[in-house]
Amino acid sequence: MQFSVVVPVYGCREALPELHRRLVEVFEGMNATFEIVLVDDHDPYNSWDAVEQICLADPRVHGIKLARNFGQIRAITAGLDACKGDWVIVMDCDLQDRPEAIPQLYAKAMEGYDVVFAKRVERKDSPITLFFSRAFYKVYEYFTDGTYDASLCNFSIARRAVIENYCKMREHNRGYTMFIKWLGFDQTSIEIEGDERFAGSSSYSFSKKLAMAFELITAQSNKPLKFSVNLGFTISFLALLFLVVSVIRKLCFGDVSIGWTSLICSVFLMGGLILAAIGVVGLYVGNIFTEVKHRPLYVIEREVNN
Repeated sequence: MQFSVVVPVYGCREALPELHRRLVEVFEGMNATFEIVLVDDHDPYNSWDAVEQICLADPRVHGIKLARNFGQIRAITAGLDACKGDWVIVMDCDLQDRPEAIPQLYAKAMEGYDVVFAKRVERKDSPITLFFSRAFYKVYEYFTDGTYDASLCNFSIARRAVIENYCKMREHNRGYTMFIKWLGFDQTSIEIEGDERFAGSSSYSFSKKLAMAFELITAQSNKPLKFSVNLGFTISFLALLFLVVSVIRKLCFGDVSIGWTSLICSVFLMGGLILAAIGVVGLYVGNIFTEVKHRPLYVIEREVNN
């Protein structure tokens, strides 16, 4: 089989028939063998009914329903574990990623690349969404000492060897684009204009994006620990310097006022720093606790056309 398309499904039931139709047109136009893996991430809007109907009408569509909502990245992982194609395309279900761009991705890969990402130009997102996306990648770059492009998205094509190595990485706090870039191989990107969302709305609220940012950063970098240690030493040095200056002023000038304000402020300052440092350590301990349980990344409730 030449191509596998892995699509996590959540909140876009109305787009699935159109997505299937356009994907079939693209691959039949390329005269290629293919499969489409639709992974229903326990969508509360009954997307599974639409997935089943498509699977019954087309045996080239493999439907997977997860037992509960595990999140987009784990749904992608479930699809990658199940797919069989020599080349694997990952894309969203809302048709912001154009199926007609797949031949462009493949043509670029044929130049000798193992992974080709789509770089969205003129993204059809709100200015606030774009701002937080860029801000996240800047913070992520700082903490991981890497270089990441905020315009890159999950929409990509990758060789089978890349996907097999990605599937060996079983961390619970995971990202698709970041993990693929970490793997190495020959990678590049091409500019592709994104479309408006065909149906539904994004399920990524600001709080979810913030939680995902903390998970990804603490899962792949120990720099926050080093940052908290450096901050603690800096504050301690400044406190010691202030103490020396106060003693000199007391001995030489006698103009140091004695009161509880400075004491209370210093207690609260140091207490806050200590709590922050403990909180950072707690994040890492929580990650370790999650990983050592060795629970599965996802649980499959039902499959069609396996």
